[in-house]
Amino acid sequence: MSRLVLATKNPGKVLEIKEILRHLPIEVVACSAYKGIPDVVEDGETFQDNAVCKARAIAKATGEVALADDSGLEVDALHGAPGIHSARFAGDDLPRGRERDRTNYEKLLSLLEDVEDVKRTARFRCVVAIVGPSGKVRLAQGVCEGMIAFAPDGCGGFGYDPVFIPLGHTRSFAALPQDVKNAMSHRALALKAALPFIEEFF
Repeated sequence: MSRLVLATKNPGKVLEIKEILRHLPIEVVACSAYKGIPDVVEDGETFQDNAVCKARAIAKATGEVALADDSGLEVDALHGAPGIHSARFAGDDLPRGRERDRTNYEKLLSLLEDVEDVKRTARFRCVVAIVGPSGKVRLAQGVCEGMIAFAPDGCGGFGYDPVFIPLGHTRSFAALPQDVKNAMSHRALALKAALPFIEEFF
């Protein structure tokens, strides 16, 4: 079976992408299934830069088609921040996982403490890059509009999910059923847009 390697070690992201791509006749695996995978420095100036950099490095290291996404939260009241710095919003020295997620969204809520609800507009943006062993690159993007809550809600998802309420809903991504989130999330929309490109590689 053909294999698509995900250029991420984030278990939450791996599960989400696998679920969204489950109908494809390919094996979807995390790059952690391989030995000697390099740590990729995400120092690009855009989501696209980072996604391409990660996918290119993993495709080269594994000899397989690689998929990477770079995504973040853009808050209008903060002039688009945290943006590409979403994962490191509260600092680079925090270990990945729930502790960093909580620290990031607590900082966000603190910065928005005095911002009224109508001005708490935000969006999740995701850029997906698919890179083949030959170096061919394909890109797709997805955006999910919403609002920032006043307090965390729900225990599902990861990242800023507990404080992001998608447009048309009253609960956060973390409180919504996974299948509901997967039908509208920025990552789901980007992967849906990327499907023709993924199929092109296989």
